[in-house]
Amino acid sequence: MGFDLDKHRRRSIRLPGYDYTQAGAYFITACTHVRACLFGTIVDGVMALNAFGEIVRDEWLKSAQIRREIQLDGFVVMPNHIHGIVVVDPVIPLSPPVGAHGRAPLHRKPKSLGAFMAGFKPAVTRRVNEICHTPGNPVWQRNYYEHVIRDESELGRIREYILSNPQQWEADKEYRPL
Repeated sequence: MGFDLDKHRRRSIRLPGYDYTQAGAYFITACTHVRACLFGTIVDGVMALNAFGEIVRDEWLKSAQIRREIQLDGFVVMPNHIHGIVVVDPVIPLSPPVGAHGRAPLHRKPKSLGAFMAGFKPAVTRRVNEICHTPGNPVWQRNYYEHVIRDESELGRIREYILSNPQQWEADKEYRPL
């Protein structure tokens, strides 16, 4: 079976024409590969991170130290996904990136939401696979969900959703009792 451009093309879920390098706040959800519950469990409405969940939390927090153009707001690591608010401010001056390591150039813009996620997800995957001795195994789904936060009211609602997410886990379609 050959490659059929119409059949095999991945549809973009990004907002058409939107510049993801411009200053703004974004609500992010990234899910695990096949929605496997890899990062811990919910106990009495509270997320109990396991070692992999701690890696996700640590890499999320480290991202703001590595990428000075972003600020992190509320976030929660769930058993099979992470929700977070990322504020992008590309005006902050950065050093130019160091080497492409022989890879083909990427089509995402530096200092963008896509660049942030392209650093975060592989960092988690690398560390999880080092522990499991499973190089190349996927940890995340290929894409992620993002939503442009348009005003303070929406920001407040999303913060509340993130904070209350562990209490809502049993109602989640991905919930599987132990």
